[in-house]
Amino acid sequence: MVTVEDVRRLAGTLPRSSEHLIRDRVKFRVGSIVYVAFSRDESIMGFAFPKEERAALVAAEPGKFLMPQDSDLRYNWVQVRLVAIDEAEMRELVLEAWRMVVPQKVRLLQERLAGR
Repeated sequence: MVTVEDVRRLAGTLPRSSEHLIRDRVKFRVGSIVYVAFSRDESIMGFAFPKEERAALVAAEPGKFLMPQDSDLRYNWVQVRLVAIDEAEMRELVLEAWRMVVPQKVRLLQERLAGR
């Protein structure tokens, strides 16, 4: 099972990423934009994801992915149950979420450094 600590180790390596504790919830941001957030019990991870693709993602794997709360439907956001993913999938989800919110020049530099 993936934990907040696993995400913290990855997010700490991403340029411009910072961790914040807001209302007893761990969140990771680039500037003021949140790209990953955890439920208070740390069993659910919300992450930046294109609105137009999330219904298909949730429909394809409803035991793993969840739609965001009604108040968050206007955002590019979806949720995942941490018990349903492994570290490799977490890395993919977090990196893609970070790429959605970081400036393009930073993303391109990171991709170049990572050999993508």
